Amino acid sequence: MIDDILKYAGSDLLCYRTEGPKALVASQTKHWDPVLSWAKATLDAPLNLAEGVVHVAQPKASLDGVRRALEGLDAFSLAAMHVMTTLTGSALLPTAVLRGRLTPEQAWQAAHVDEDFQISQWGEDAEAAHRRAHRRRDFDAAARVLETLRG
Repeated sequence: MIDDILKYAGSDLLCYRTEGPKALVASQTKHWDPVLSWAKATLDAPLNLAEGVVHVAQPKASLDGVRRALEGLDAFSLAAMHVMTTLTGSALLPTAVLRGRLTPEQAWQAAHVDEDFQISQWGEDAEAAHRRAHRRRDFDAAARVLETLRG
């Protein structure tokens, strides 16, 4: 499970930035840069950023830093982390929740910066909102598992 989570860290949502519009760039910066700075300082995991969707390789040493944050977790915690990672497209956001750097709500908001921007521009699609609500339910359940296990 750790290896699968690390695949997400290798192409973490937070590393892929847009060139515009300015409001979206500002929202990505506001929600994502503090997590990236935290990962660099706390996990010894500086990650490379890219504009657009072209893959950018991450340093092995940085992925090793994320791995160290996950090693030693029990199976239930790893399962919760995996659920949160797949739902957000980010290994860093659930790790920040695990370590108390973000609340689950903050992580969820950060994971949906792009989607929320599109909704603000074009409105919300009912079917997409329904799917998102179900994903949110699963995310919240996994976050509660982590919280319970952390004590």
